[in-house]
Amino acid sequence: MKISCLQENLAKGLGIVGRAVSPRSTLPVLGNILLAADNGRLKLSATNLEVGINCWIGAKVEEEGATTVPARTFIDLVNSLPPERVDMELVTRTQTLNLHAGRSEANIKGIDAQEFPLVPVPEGEGGISIEAEALRTAIGQVAFAAATDESRPILTGVLAKFEDAQLTLAAADGFRLSVRTVELSQVVPDPFSVIIPSRALTELGRISGEQEAPVSITVTPTRNQVIFQLTDIVLVSQLIDGNFPDYRQIIPKDRTAHTVVDTAVFLKACKTALIFARDAAHIARLHIKPGSELAPGSMIVSATSAETGDDVSELDASIEGDEIEVAFNVRYLIDVLSVIGTPQVGLDTTTSSSPGVLRPVGEEDFTHVIMPMHLGR
Repeated sequence: MKISCLQENLAKGLGIVGRAVSPRSTLPVLGNILLAADNGRLKLSATNLEVGINCWIGAKVEEEGATTVPARTFIDLVNSLPPERVDMELVTRTQTLNLHAGRSEANIKGIDAQEFPLVPVPEGEGGISIEAEALRTAIGQVAFAAATDESRPILTGVLAKFEDAQLTLAAADGFRLSVRTVELSQVVPDPFSVIIPSRALTELGRISGEQEAPVSITVTPTRNQVIFQLTDIVLVSQLIDGNFPDYRQIIPKDRTAHTVVDTAVFLKACKTALIFARDAAHIARLHIKPGSELAPGSMIVSATSAETGDDVSELDASIEGDEIEVAFNVRYLIDVLSVIGTPQVGLDTTTSSSPGVLRPVGEEDFTHVIMPMHLGR
């Protein structure tokens, strides 16, 4: 293998695939990145057997070939090279990759590419097309609500439901639920659902940051992998087997109060409350007081710590319904308010022991449910 490319492009490609490298594996080759000449371009691949990423960058290929090199060593080396052309040549007999850039030269010992697991690439047409920005936004509004605890593997995933011309993403960790719908450019002939690991979707959101063309989604015929195809990147993820809980049963149908507040002001009040709530099980109280003819409605956000003190913020609010006091985990409020893109947010409440429902005002495609916390008197 004899290949040349720009240091800037190589570093960017490694930044994309590097996160899929397995940090701790019994297979040494999983700690490596595959470099391969592929139709006049340089293909970079990394996988931890759950998520695999392929990335193609422009290169001048003089001799075909492939090898794998230790990811951490290679990434650190490339990042330290001058922003010039990088010439790479493989000594096949010893599996040593020789690099030249400017006045720098290095040799890296690799492992034969034959030992590297294949990261599949979709063949032909047939994927489901979705706008990249809409998919990125939906991932940002849903993936954070998935569980990080592996005791219930199903909840570490995000339900992706393809039906008619719509994709619904849903994630829940037992304390909160996020549901977002996205319009598809075509009707899905046969509705189906899969459960995608939230880590894979978060990674997809990260690497699709500059993607403008639609993303193509393909589920393999065996239904055990999903493939996301971007312009020069392919991300492959294993799917989680099992049945996702019926999230629709968690969303309350009734409400006794509907509160509308400024999203940024509410977020700021929650961040202030966290300063004290972090010493008190992250409990923040919301006291919702409807207005009268003489005074507007208000929402009071407060937190109290026996050790450090307390904090009270009063927010102007438009309230329909009854006065109520309810407590939530303030970190969960911060998480959801940080991904609501509208100037105002609506909060529906019923009782102090019932879940609260947050929705962006003016948008019907996002719903977030938070379980209440017990209010000790």
